[in-house]
Amino acid sequence: MATTVCVTVSLAAFTDSASAAPHRPGPRDSSAPVFVQTDAESGNAVVAYDRADDGGLRQRGVYATGGRGGKLDGAVVDNLASQGSLTYDSAHRKLYVVNAGSDTVTVFAVRGDRLVRRQVISSGGDFPVSVAVHGNLVYVLNALDGGTLQGYVNVAGRLIKVPSWHRSLGLDPSAAPQFTHTPGQVGFTPDGHKLLVTTKAGGNSIVVFPVSWLGIATKPVITSAPNAVPFGFSFDRVGRLVVTEAGPNAVSTYRVDPDSHLTKIDEEATGQAGTCWVATAGTHVYAANAGSGTLSVLRVGRDGALTSLRTTPTGAGTVDVSVSSDGRFLYAQTGAAGGVDAFRVNADGSLTSVGSVIVPGAVGGEGIVAL
Repeated sequence: MATTVCVTVSLAAFTDSASAAPHRPGPRDSSAPVFVQTDAESGNAVVAYDRADDGGLRQRGVYATGGRGGKLDGAVVDNLASQGSLTYDSAHRKLYVVNAGSDTVTVFAVRGDRLVRRQVISSGGDFPVSVAVHGNLVYVLNALDGGTLQGYVNVAGRLIKVPSWHRSLGLDPSAAPQFTHTPGQVGFTPDGHKLLVTTKAGGNSIVVFPVSWLGIATKPVITSAPNAVPFGFSFDRVGRLVVTEAGPNAVSTYRVDPDSHLTKIDEEATGQAGTCWVATAGTHVYAANAGSGTLSVLRVGRDGALTSLRTTPTGAGTVDVSVSSDGRFLYAQTGAAGGVDAFRVNADGSLTSVGSVIVPGAVGGEGIVAL
């Protein structure tokens, strides 16, 4: 594992640069690719695809991360059992990739549909599974040894580990099986003021750390979710938290309160098996059901109430999902065959299939980003 470097950084390093405006590709922009992580244990890689006007994918390149993928005990189609293992930093045009088998994170510079490897850095823990970014702050979630978080600051395009930004989640490191009892995702609220972690069956809770320029709080605020097995999450267009619950196979909405507590608004069962991953687009929610090979489409009302609309079939083992930045297409990884199913997002939120591809070396892999 790489040696930790102690550094002193100025307050300016923690703020967004005015010149680092997010890149929002248009529907025919050649820099609107889709990136897929293989998580191969023999050598992790990111496969880059061009997105056609109809949403179909064409492979353009394979980029080695310089690390190894990993597989949690008990996992079948979802080796990492997490969401956010591949994360795009739009402000700096960087792609962060976990190397679970090497305990490292790779940083790629994004140049349209090409990637340039810039850095491989220690994850600060055992078995990294998820990355969160807001401005110049980056946090990595490590799944094993009870779960840990490690924070970094982006300085001139490189991640610098901050030793004092390390936190333990205090989960039982011996709980089994690993794939259901390790934490599932780390992510910032849209305003960057809070950092959230889902603990799945290891804690049946959602952990919230208040964030300041000094880093995240020492002690989090914990919202218990008995038997829910909270897994993946996203936010709707007004900042409400949308969480998949693998216990009841449901999707829930929460209000994030100023004191970092979460208030549950609604819960809607999918009627499917293995409801674990989620993406949002406008007023619609798309939940991936690994056990059923389907996507559940739901609508979020103005009050945060959920309404089930329809179920769309996919290839076997539906795992991570991503909606393109223009909201026109959705891409779902299918872990059983290591593929990606592409869909057009219609005005009513329904999905129309526009094809699928097999990603080389990606059986059981997770991590997908559509720009």
